[in-house]
Amino acid sequence: MDTIKELREKTGLSLSQIKKALDQAGGDKEKALAILAEFSAAQAEKKADRELASGVIASYVHGTGTIGVLLELCCETDFVAKNEEFMALAKDLAMHVCAMSPTSIDNEDGAGEETALLHQAFLKDPSLTVEQRLQGAIQKFGENTKVTRFTRYS
Repeated sequence: MDTIKELREKTGLSLSQIKKALDQAGGDKEKALAILAEFSAAQAEKKADRELASGVIASYVHGTGTIGVLLELCCETDFVAKNEEFMALAKDLAMHVCAMSPTSIDNEDGAGEETALLHQAFLKDPSLTVEQRLQGAIQKFGENTKVTRFTRYS
């Protein structure tokens, strides 16, 4: 039960999904995390073509006031966009952009994957990339979720 609780806190996924992954992994926590990551990626791929009709704009200004970020995180419905966890994710992503200085979302500028937001290690959990964190959000909220644009000021 402690393992289920720990995985729930780490992933935010439903208890049934976590239990199923643990059963498949024979109780191994690391294998269960890998199974959940694969499942999240598959769910994200299925929902990738859905229309993004809602979302939030998040802002983050560094404590010194010398760096600021505006980030647009989109989803399918107003219901999810108003969810506190969704808004917290947008804020965390804005903080990530502030700290890590990506130049593009998915290497559209050709500057390399290390400067592409989706390929960077997520600031709050370096064991995940930003893309994997978004895939987890897609699985959790059941909707297509994407960062559509951001601007970093310094």
